[in-house]
Amino acid sequence: MKSMSLNPVESKKRHIFLDALRGFALLGVCMANYPEFSLYTFQPESVVENMPSASLDKIVRFLMLIFIDGKFYTLFSLLFGIGFSIIISNAAERGRDGFKNFYRRMVILAFIGCTHLMLLWSGDILLLYAILGMILPLFQNVSNRNILITAISLLILPVIVDGICEATGTFLAQYPYRKWWETAHFFGISEDNFGTWLRDSSSYQGINHFLLQGAWERMYEFVDGNRYFKVLGLFLIGFVLGRKNIYAHLDKHFHFFRKVAVWGAIIGLPFSMLYAIDGMEEHPSGTTIHSLLYLISVYPLGFCYASLLALICTQHPDAIIWKWFAFPGRMALTNYISQSLIGIFLFYGIGLGLGAYFGLGSTELIAIGVFSFQILFSKFWLSFFRFGPLEWIWRMLTYAKFLPIVK
Repeated sequence: MKSMSLNPVESKKRHIFLDALRGFALLGVCMANYPEFSLYTFQPESVVENMPSASLDKIVRFLMLIFIDGKFYTLFSLLFGIGFSIIISNAAERGRDGFKNFYRRMVILAFIGCTHLMLLWSGDILLLYAILGMILPLFQNVSNRNILITAISLLILPVIVDGICEATGTFLAQYPYRKWWETAHFFGISEDNFGTWLRDSSSYQGINHFLLQGAWERMYEFVDGNRYFKVLGLFLIGFVLGRKNIYAHLDKHFHFFRKVAVWGAIIGLPFSMLYAIDGMEEHPSGTTIHSLLYLISVYPLGFCYASLLALICTQHPDAIIWKWFAFPGRMALTNYISQSLIGIFLFYGIGLGLGAYFGLGSTELIAIGVFSFQILFSKFWLSFFRFGPLEWIWRMLTYAKFLPIVK
């Protein structure tokens, strides 16, 4: 039979749970990232302690370390792996090999991520996702059991690497760390003005100088935090979940989700508290212990979040909350990039210049406000269009043809 052409998933065939979970993850990512946009994260300890909201901010920071730090990028990474399985499955149904389109999709995502990293925000994750995503097709014919073994090994590996480095005094991220500060000093950025540079820059040139050194800082964070092992491991777990089509039959896997939710909470919550205490004290137990606490707190609680939402969706599939989270979830790329644009407008000198004035609690309220705006905008946009603007461009470049956007 003549094979059918490859196209993006139709709106009516989308699974609202995945879109809602993606929207929920987008809220957490916004709350995790906005302390950097507001420049709160970059402030010296002396400035933070003298803020009027210092006492409240400590409580907020502690709660963020427990419930937010790492948990929502865990969800996004799982969703990425699930998405890959969907792309390949849809291609197989049409009698066409989906890998060509997948690699094109990853190259385009890498370009978007690189542009985001160099021109808008140093905290970009898309470039790393695209690079690691290109490895996923290697696991297409590997059994689920072996994929899970590989995934778990990758999640454990950072603890081993940190243990070896700490025992031997090795600093793997030395080169990007050195290039980071060499670039910063070249542009006149120092520890003294690091926390106010973006607010005080009255032109985009100053912003761009900060972003150039920030790109090296991001590379340092990836290496020092063993981020590539973590992300790839989560991709593979998501890939297996997608293979099993669990997201499409939530009710059939009710007991599985209940076990993951219960054990994720039993393990994740107490160790997340220990992880938060260790983080508040700047890792007094050492890098290896902190990495171990990350392993046994972030992933269990992240999996717990996903499972709890699946259980609630099973019991209340028609609840309006799913639609409200699904709106921004269907436009995740557009909303992720627009969070950066809104952050620049609010906090940098080329915008309103409000950076370094807000405490952590106020920053989180702003982040929730930004996401609420994105819900309303996404609902409005999707009333008239099939895709978000960036999703539309991404899809057309992926499938190398024009796709109608207006409903």
